[in-house]
Amino acid sequence: MHVYSRTKTFFAIVIIITLTIAPVAAQQAARQKTKIAPDAQSLMNQISANSLRGHLSFIASDLLEGRGTPSRGLDLAAEYIAAQFRRAGLEPAGDDGYFQTADWNELLKARNPNATPTTEGPTKVRNVIGILRGADPLLKDTYVLITAHYDHLGIRANLEGDKIFNGANDDGSGTVSVIELASAFAAMKTRPKRTLVFMTFFGEERGLVGSRYYGAHPIFPIEKTVANINLEHVGRTDDTEGAQVSAAAVTGFDFSEVGTLLQKAGEATGVKIFKHPVNSDRFFGASDNQALADQGVPAHTVSVAYIFPDYHKVSDHWDKVDFDNMAKINRTIAFAVLTIANNPQEPKWNEANPKAAKYVQAWKARHGK
Repeated sequence: MHVYSRTKTFFAIVIIITLTIAPVAAQQAARQKTKIAPDAQSLMNQISANSLRGHLSFIASDLLEGRGTPSRGLDLAAEYIAAQFRRAGLEPAGDDGYFQTADWNELLKARNPNATPTTEGPTKVRNVIGILRGADPLLKDTYVLITAHYDHLGIRANLEGDKIFNGANDDGSGTVSVIELASAFAAMKTRPKRTLVFMTFFGEERGLVGSRYYGAHPIFPIEKTVANINLEHVGRTDDTEGAQVSAAAVTGFDFSEVGTLLQKAGEATGVKIFKHPVNSDRFFGASDNQALADQGVPAHTVSVAYIFPDYHKVSDHWDKVDFDNMAKINRTIAFAVLTIANNPQEPKWNEANPKAAKYVQAWKARHGK
């Protein structure tokens, strides 16, 4: 009995050690499968949960009054984003410094000739754009876009109590991720081969207006734009379908090679990048990637929670965001962007997927094929 007991105890200890080590070994195996070079690791180390928290606590504060389009709060947000691009050392790329300007009463008349102007006289609205020039002589004139929308729903004066739609997750989280990624890439000793474009759009909540304006008035040649990764709802993990920790979905996951590239980056960083069985395809046209995809650019949106309890409610506050998880998602995006930017082969649409057919045709038309 004594020998048997000791043998039984020994095997129990072995099992416990195996169960403890197995997840670590699996994670190390995943990292070895998609190796992280020192420059990529250094890039990801620049991304901080505290930095994201600091940016979002301002972008989603009451001072910005919900960042409606157009509004004083939206203008304040635009100035803040431009200031962060300036601080990082990005080059301005708009028609007015970091701003691509448009008249709001005019991306109304264009959408609906019978629309009634919302204000008297011209009202300026702005996309905010900064660039990091590529280092490769051949690839520096090609572009990877990292985008998000910085507007939200503004103020509803008829509500009782809280009237401000702060939009922390939707899409303050994407906005500050663009800022954080811009700062991280700008700090690299060796720049990526392709040029990176960091851009935040106005008017997504009014019908993808800012991204559509950019699509109609591109600052960088569409035929030289190789990919767009758009970020939306990347802060909250409390998806209505269940917690999404160390996981993110991609719209139109298998429409192009970008989904697989993001998935491989996730394997290296310990984040599950996946195709949601319904929402990945359903929401492909519901965010700002659509304007670029329509012109043939492989463009997709990354989201952690598609729908969360405070979606489009005044209670979407910054202190409900999981900043540690958000930083982890940002590191995955950074690794994927670096991979795309340094690869001489640009991502391609999936011609075998009938849902991607019109985007394939748009790409061919842009490239004269």
